[in-house]
Amino acid sequence: MKLIKFEKQNCPACTMVENFLSDQGVETKKINPFDNPDLAAQYEIGSVPVTILLNEEGTEVERSIGFKPHELERIISKL
Repeated sequence: MKLIKFEKQNCPACTMVENFLSDQGVETKKINPFDNPDLAAQYEIGSVPVTILLNEEGTEVERSIGFKPHELERIISKL
């Protein structure tokens, strides 16, 4: 399992998610949806931040939109 996170610079909620995950010792693959529009479209990203848990095959297992610590904790527990 791995986490990817769609974010952009100067986004307060994105920074809060990053700090929360960092405090938990969790690393993510960071993706700017504006620099990667095809990937953003593939994952149906309409806003940031979006944190997505992927299984070994790259299929989405769960996602969290915005800064929601309880959702992020649940996702982290599945890593």
